[in-house]
Amino acid sequence: MRSTSEVFSEDMKAAYFSQHGGPDVMIYGDAVWSAANPEPKRGEVAVRIKAAAMNRVDKWVRDGWQGLKLPLPHILGSDGAGVVESVGDDVKNFKAGDRVTINTNIGCGHCAMCVAGQDNLCDDWHLFGETTNGTNAELVAVHERQLLRLPENFPFDQAAAAGLVFHTAWHSLITKGKLRAGESVLVVGAGGGVNSASIQIAKYAGCFVYVVGSDERKLDYAQSLGADVLIDRSKEDWGKKVYQLTDKRGVDVVVDNVGAGTMMTSLRCARKGGRILTVGNTAGPKFEFDNRFMFGKHLSLIGSTMGTLKDFRDVMNLVFAGKLYAPIDSTFPLADIRAAHEKLDKGDVLGKIVLIP
Repeated sequence: MRSTSEVFSEDMKAAYFSQHGGPDVMIYGDAVWSAANPEPKRGEVAVRIKAAAMNRVDKWVRDGWQGLKLPLPHILGSDGAGVVESVGDDVKNFKAGDRVTINTNIGCGHCAMCVAGQDNLCDDWHLFGETTNGTNAELVAVHERQLLRLPENFPFDQAAAAGLVFHTAWHSLITKGKLRAGESVLVVGAGGGVNSASIQIAKYAGCFVYVVGSDERKLDYAQSLGADVLIDRSKEDWGKKVYQLTDKRGVDVVVDNVGAGTMMTSLRCARKGGRILTVGNTAGPKFEFDNRFMFGKHLSLIGSTMGTLKDFRDVMNLVFAGKLYAPIDSTFPLADIRAAHEKLDKGDVLGKIVLIP
């Protein structure tokens, strides 16, 4: 653990934890260790955070997964938007006062993958707030390539809420999944941030969207985002229902970010030659897998994490234009970080939880 005697000249308020555990380990106060110093280095920009948004990764990092070796204390937060406070040497594109949002996918900028425009495959890849200090603070320092300028009057909370989930969903569906107009898409799960983004992106791409949800409230929410067909898994066998609704054909693409408990049914729901897209495993990473479905139906199982700098620009420009929208479930002052984590842990969230420093 870092010593709190490692102070810098001007303390900033932040939400952080000094040991892994539940919501009660979260602390709001002065970030007084040297690694939290937001003074920008060469090529970096210091951003005063106006809004940060929470993601499931905040819970997983806070809990501490097996093998995680994280210097403590640690500031969580992947998503954020704010105003440029100051810039380091050699910063070319931003100045104090600029309104910006942060791309949380951090590549080194100089390895072969980064140079090729595939920075989410970087040799030294990081996720802001996961393995580096994040946006749950008054100030953060990031490289200027991680920033995108906000249009005048575009809300900070909307920008923060959209970042990670739309970036992730866009790369999965559009860049890797090669989604095409006229295709059918099944989204397994109706309430999560990435699934909410996936529904909207699939509709924007000109697709017909089926959504499986666990209750009427979540399905109503999915319908408000554009879902065409709603299937309540608490009332019927959703795999069988998809089979019936598609005249025994199956869907072109399945978005399954649940993992354990759903993946085999997702394979059954895909048509011959279909694609299964996954970016996570909210219900668990390990499950029984029947390979006969893979080769017998000529299926492709496609995984991805986050996206590229280009993906971020492309999808956020659609958000700025009002073509995609990040619903906000609730807003908390950063000082109420424990209450925000308690809500995140309950999982009954439709849209994003936003934190205001």
